[in-house]
Amino acid sequence: MLEKQTLDIEKTVVVGIITQNQPEEKLNEYLDELEFLTHTAGGNVVKRFSQKMDKPNPSTFVGTGKMEEIREYIIENKVGTVIFDDELSPSQQKNISKILNCKVLDRTNLILDIFAQRAETSYARTQVELAQCQYLLPRLSGMWTHLERQKGGIGMRGPGETEIETDRRIVRDRISLLKEKIKVIDKQMSIQRGNRGAMVRVALVGYTNVGKSTLMNAIGKSDVFVENKLFATLDTTVRKVVIKNLPFLLSDTVGFIRKLPTQLVESFKSTLDEVREADLLLHVVDISHPDFEDHIESVNNILRDIKSDNKPTIMVFNKIDAYKHLTIEHDDLITEKTKRHYTLDEWKSTWMNNVGDKNALFISATNKQNFEQFRETVYEAVRKIHTARFPYNNFLYPDYKDAEDKE
Repeated sequence: MLEKQTLDIEKTVVVGIITQNQPEEKLNEYLDELEFLTHTAGGNVVKRFSQKMDKPNPSTFVGTGKMEEIREYIIENKVGTVIFDDELSPSQQKNISKILNCKVLDRTNLILDIFAQRAETSYARTQVELAQCQYLLPRLSGMWTHLERQKGGIGMRGPGETEIETDRRIVRDRISLLKEKIKVIDKQMSIQRGNRGAMVRVALVGYTNVGKSTLMNAIGKSDVFVENKLFATLDTTVRKVVIKNLPFLLSDTVGFIRKLPTQLVESFKSTLDEVREADLLLHVVDISHPDFEDHIESVNNILRDIKSDNKPTIMVFNKIDAYKHLTIEHDDLITEKTKRHYTLDEWKSTWMNNVGDKNALFISATNKQNFEQFRETVYEAVRKIHTARFPYNNFLYPDYKDAEDKE
């Protein structure tokens, strides 16, 4: 299921709906992200479709007229894949596939596919396969559409039912096997975490593609894979880092994303344990992204879900070298200045007021801009935790503010 393949670029269309809770502006943000996800998976989005609705159609997600419009477009333009921004129910996926007669995916399926492409280690592959099986199980009936021409009659209902039930049993058995395998690896990883001793643990958290791995490489002098695509790294990397004379453990975790599939949260439990067991979080934010405030909220929601939202946290606003604020054109019309027009200094002022000047940093991990301030702030935060943990050992770690790094 998880073998890597060289994928051809697939012509793709994406579909979303405008609702009271999801206005057009918000949908466009989600479709931008869905388009980036599609590009990461090896596809090329050639068209977007949207429809204003009170709620999704329980049968086909969008209305029949919009579905016919999509069908005509994919036939005329020879599109092979249609991706919906929200998770489709098994019946919706089955009905839409019948109408469009092409590959139909939803956001969850797309993210799982990217994770499958990106999984490098045996553990990551096991986690992703478990999530895929859990996603697949309720959708198996839709895989046997070739049996629907058997409309009934004596002896004609059995084979389809038997085949579906056999398949379900195989998938259930596979899920049980994968869960047991993960349980064994989780135990081994828990022992490994225990063997690290009482060193202070710092975890990099943040939205996907905000530069966590680049920052990890810059701080820890490690060689973590970096690419301008979503979910470039899935496996947690832990490195011992020394700032001045103070050692601590730094871990780079999988990036979060809006509408993160619940299957992945469950299967990546051990990866998220690195966050749960951390003493300090470095919440990395891509300030050059126009929707970075939404990204912060999405990460905070996931941290709340895994009960890690009360940990000491330093907000690290990365990519200040790429930040471009929108300017307001001076004309006869008076344009209201919104957050999208803030300068970097205005953002600094805003966030300094909100979270305190000792807990917000503005850096460029690529150019190592403001890196001395970053290292000093992290050093002070780690030292505070270390001092509380080893009060009898403080003489070993005096405050060498003017000392050179001993790495």
